[in-house]
Amino acid sequence: MHYDPGATQIGEYLVSARSMAEYRAMFSLTDADLRGRILDCPGGGAAFTATACAGGATAIAADPAFASPVADIAAHVAAEVERSTAWAQANAHRYRWDFYGDVDGHGRVRGEAARLFTADLHAHPERYVAASLPDLPFADDSFDLVLSSHLLFTYSDRLDRAFHRAALLELARVSRGQVRAFPLVSQIGRPETELVEQVMADLAAADVRASIRAVDYDFEPGAGSMLVLDP
Repeated sequence: MHYDPGATQIGEYLVSARSMAEYRAMFSLTDADLRGRILDCPGGGAAFTATACAGGATAIAADPAFASPVADIAAHVAAEVERSTAWAQANAHRYRWDFYGDVDGHGRVRGEAARLFTADLHAHPERYVAASLPDLPFADDSFDLVLSSHLLFTYSDRLDRAFHRAALLELARVSRGQVRAFPLVSQIGRPETELVEQVMADLAAADVRASIRAVDYDFEPGAGSMLVLDP
């Protein structure tokens, strides 16, 4: 998701649609992880919440884009699938295609994720909370697991170290279990090693344990790891 702290309109966000299979790979999720209460923040147009709830979990997605009318969100997600598919086709050489098979496979996965997301948004709007980091409307220890993809470190050109510290501490506040953030590279694929180290030091100073763990998802070369905060 493209995050602009000053944005107020749906058109100012890239609300990406990702599948449960992508989430499982990005965050090394096991069946045991997909139980209890789970927060996806930012949720964007992902099918994670719909699929996790269908499997018996209590999942909530939080994203500032959810402040917009449902019809606007659905249209924007559909447009983003088209945009991301066109980008993948034009930049296929930048990625590894083992996970999706090929560019068309990538498009099918994202299209189906968008369909599931849109259907669930219509049927269960209460699962989709309009909220922005670093201030979430949830009580302390509200969730057993918190996931955050393609925001932190991805947009390091506009979200500074202070924002990362505040956002991760907020995610840790609302979780009684782990917080997992993916990926640890910028949107142009640059490893954010220095920023990650700085933020881990900030978290340690706040008495929050953090570690880097490899994941089995390397669609973007160099992006095969996540940051894990332990309770």
